[in-house]
Amino acid sequence: MSEADIAAVALGANLGAAERNVRRALVALASLPDTRMLARSSLYRTQPWGRCDQPSFVNAVALLATGLKPRALWRALLAIEAAFGRVRDGSRWGPRSLDLDLLVHGDRPYADGDLILPHPRLRERSFVLVPLNEIAPTLPIPGVGTAEEALLALSPPMGECECLAESGAL
Repeated sequence: MSEADIAAVALGANLGAAERNVRRALVALASLPDTRMLARSSLYRTQPWGRCDQPSFVNAVALLATGLKPRALWRALLAIEAAFGRVRDGSRWGPRSLDLDLLVHGDRPYADGDLILPHPRLRERSFVLVPLNEIAPTLPIPGVGTAEEALLALSPPMGECECLAESGAL
């Protein structure tokens, strides 16, 4: 592996076999070139955010060491989503077979067109911050502080996160 940056990826699904899709996506993340899985959170069931007329989500976060640059990793995430049947039609907060969001890549902000890091809404989402804090509470989030500080600052908390399966089992 070339020189690696730490990246955090949020996973979510609420269509079809959502829990299975998230588990399989974790395996796909671990198989990316020049990338190693450092940790994966437990799976969490969360209520939909933004649009409530849809099934609940299964969410998790993966921590990676990767030699891929931010845009290359983001493209790889989009390819994994497409392999799981995700069609990006521009709608926000709707149901999906798989959603992968690049939250953080390295220790500096990054902005290039439609890719902005850290993820612009990371600080608003307990369904991201709870699993991220489980596996990497001291992870620095550029311009924010640590994952733990971001979770503690979340006000009001956005939705409940019910733990479905501990992080050790895929």
